[in-house]
Amino acid sequence: MSVTTKTGDEGLTGLFTGDRVVKYSSIMEANGTIDELDSFLGEAMHYVPKEMSGIIETIQVQLYELMGELASKGKYSKIGDKEIKWLEELIAKYEEEFQMRAFVLPSSTIGSAKLDICRAIARRAERKVAKIVLEYGFGKNALVYLNRLSDLLFVMARVIEKREGKLREVKPTS
Repeated sequence: MSVTTKTGDEGLTGLFTGDRVVKYSSIMEANGTIDELDSFLGEAMHYVPKEMSGIIETIQVQLYELMGELASKGKYSKIGDKEIKWLEELIAKYEEEFQMRAFVLPSSTIGSAKLDICRAIARRAERKVAKIVLEYGFGKNALVYLNRLSDLLFVMARVIEKREGKLREVKPTS
């Protein structure tokens, strides 16, 4: 099987449902952004502590499941309450280590900078999936998952900075 199929040469691409959609459809925009996030997570995992690297690898697999849900118009759905709860538990674990007291300037270390880029892409993916949820009525779990994922990436980045003594808090001047 070749990577080059030539089936997209006219600006259309196939979904898991067999439907052909324009490459700039909201489904493909969302999946393209999730794919971008997945790629940047792959880079980030080389700059974070080993325990976080393992978490990222699991997230990468889950992102493929998420893209499958969107490409099947909600007919294929493997991301649900269990995966969302897992993210929430990780957020709580890292929030215990990093107690947010003020705004922070992101990206004090290479690892946290990589996670902050991923967080921003996750937020963009979330906005694109929100459009699908509101326009087409599927993808709710994907929307919630991406929201929690961006929160997790934020707290993981802050924990790295705190562990390395490089957390930069911004306190309002008055």
